[in-house]
Amino acid sequence: MAEAQTVVLSFEDGARTVELARESVEAFVQNGQREQPGSMRDAFYNRTSAFVRLESTHGRGRLRGCAGAHESARDLGNGSQQLGHAIVEASIKAASDASCGSEVEPAELPNLRVSVCTVSNLVLTDDPVEDIELGVHGVAIDGDGKHGWMYPTLPVENDWSVFEYLDRTCRKAGLPNGAWEDDDVMVTLFEGQVFRETGDDSEQAVEELTS
Repeated sequence: MAEAQTVVLSFEDGARTVELARESVEAFVQNGQREQPGSMRDAFYNRTSAFVRLESTHGRGRLRGCAGAHESARDLGNGSQQLGHAIVEASIKAASDASCGSEVEPAELPNLRVSVCTVSNLVLTDDPVEDIELGVHGVAIDGDGKHGWMYPTLPVENDWSVFEYLDRTCRKAGLPNGAWEDDDVMVTLFEGQVFRETGDDSEQAVEELTS
């Protein structure tokens, strides 16, 4: 068992993570600038990792960008950055051409839905099929110098089995299906909170996703 600094966010803090991610994406896309978190909420000074996903709201929607503020699963628990800065870094990476092959364009901004996952506990596992609790655990996979990860909410949203969840994470890392079973591939499970824009203009513009 390895643990990041546990960060349990209030709904207000979670909503602010999404707002900061949105501001960071817009500053980067519109002006090529790095947003500064400014005077951060207290929880944002905790050192932990964060992931940001950008999804198009057009049609059936598609993944437009995703990134984490770390280089591999080994970094997830290091807590090398304060949460506020981790969100800014992940947001810029998600909007850049390094994510899904093309940089987000200014015209796309109104049609993006932003979500943020903040990491708390980590589990290094030798038996992910046994240890994964769908809807609770995100997955990060490292092998052959490649890295991929998935939000904890995705298998429940898409009705994936544990095996499909692991295989899809392998493919995202550029590894073949079943690579998670190899001795030289590291599988890390992480727990976290996921907050997402609702995509409407109501006062409750952000929701917390749960299993």
